[in-house]
Amino acid sequence: LGFAEKATPATLQRYREAELAHGRVSMLAVIGFLVGEKVEGSSFLFDASISGPAITHITQVPDGFWAVIIAFVGAYEASRAEAGWVDP
Repeated sequence: LGFAEKATPATLQRYREAELAHGRVSMLAVIGFLVGEKVEGSSFLFDASISGPAITHITQVPDGFWAVIIAFVGAYEASRAEAGWVDP
């Protein structure tokens, strides 16, 4: 298809790393979705107050939880970028 015709080897390596990172995130999301369906109402998280189909769970999670998640993911991504960044 010619998607990488103009890409340099450094750009291709960056694309590969991004592909792996996105694949890992998507696999974790699927696992989280399936676990959310299975432990509905019986989880120790959030006092077992989250119920209903897994697609609606995101709106039931307390707001402070997302700030913590974003902070941890941001810190991890920043450290990964610092350790892995090399000028092409």
